[in-house]
Amino acid sequence: MLKKLLFKNQDKRQLIIAMIGAFMGITFLVSSIHYLIKVNEFGKGAEILGPNTIIVQKKVTSSSSLGLTKTDFSEREIEKLREYPFINDVEPVISNNFKVWFQTDDPLVPEFKTDAFIQTVDSSFLDVNTSNWDWEEQDEFVPIIMPRDILVMLNTFMSASDIPQVSEEVALNVKFKFRISKGIKRKEFEARIVGFTNEVSAVLVPESFMNYGNTNFALDKELKITQLMISGNESEFGLLEDLLNKKGLESKKSQVVIARLKSVVGTLIMVVLGISVIAVFVSGLVLIQYMQLLMTKNAYEVRTLLRIGYSPQLLVKEFFIYFVKIFGVISLTGLLTFIPFKLKLDSMFEAGGLYINMDVTGTSIAALILAYVLFALSSFFSAKKGIFSEY
Repeated sequence: MLKKLLFKNQDKRQLIIAMIGAFMGITFLVSSIHYLIKVNEFGKGAEILGPNTIIVQKKVTSSSSLGLTKTDFSEREIEKLREYPFINDVEPVISNNFKVWFQTDDPLVPEFKTDAFIQTVDSSFLDVNTSNWDWEEQDEFVPIIMPRDILVMLNTFMSASDIPQVSEEVALNVKFKFRISKGIKRKEFEARIVGFTNEVSAVLVPESFMNYGNTNFALDKELKITQLMISGNESEFGLLEDLLNKKGLESKKSQVVIARLKSVVGTLIMVVLGISVIAVFVSGLVLIQYMQLLMTKNAYEVRTLLRIGYSPQLLVKEFFIYFVKIFGVISLTGLLTFIPFKLKLDSMFEAGGLYINMDVTGTSIAALILAYVLFALSSFFSAKKGIFSEY
């Protein structure tokens, strides 16, 4: 009876327009938050480098080949790079200043020996479990991250020798050995692989092991910094790329492409997210305004109901439930529309070479719930204010 009296025979054009706007806003809100998170996660875990991190070095030119210019970085140059607002952090990549001999030391694989070039980086730049990335002199083995190129080279050698090749999973259990030396002074250490990378050409060791070698077995030459790890702001990679070009710095092409792709796509999604938030907010305001207009048009009916004994709380509840149901239908419809929309976008991203996890993010669902809760609270207080003003 109350619903028929209060909500029937009303001009619903404004309500329908608000519902359409809210539906589109909710759909794009969930979609933009979902893909903003997924794009940020792209590449994470697949390599050892953390998000938005690249390795740079100075370009080798004719003058540097002739010894007229340096290809190493001074401490002043590193500090100047840290001052740029779009750069989060800059840390040197430390190389070995001692001789290293690297070989297999396991009966499961044939003997393989080579001179090695090892490096270390600040653990904050790595996307690995840092609890496994530490070393002390009394430890059983040195944890290392190996370039996949070395594993490919090892498997090529084993294939040519008619020996079964080694997968990455098997390689994680293979024992290796480091021998570091300076003249007749030498020492051996067991080593185990804890990860692989395509981004770094050298074997990566913990900083403590590098410091030990450079302190106790250093050659009679200056330790130079020829590479830097730079972590940039996600949406400002273009500024970082321009800076690298101006300063004659370069990075591995795959790192630049991924960082640029994430920056561009992330920026576009942020624009869509902003528009979606505005659309949901404006649509919510229109729905609240429609409620207030409805209560104004029904002022006589509301006053009459209050005078014949209906409690104001009951009338508030009627208006509140009516509009919460409307927004609930809008939210559910938006969520159901997001599913096929997501499947289509996933296939488009995959066709474009952007392979992302297809699970629905909890944050996007949480944003939908938050929007619903905020609208419900606004509806309740608006209904309460309107009814009690007639009480």
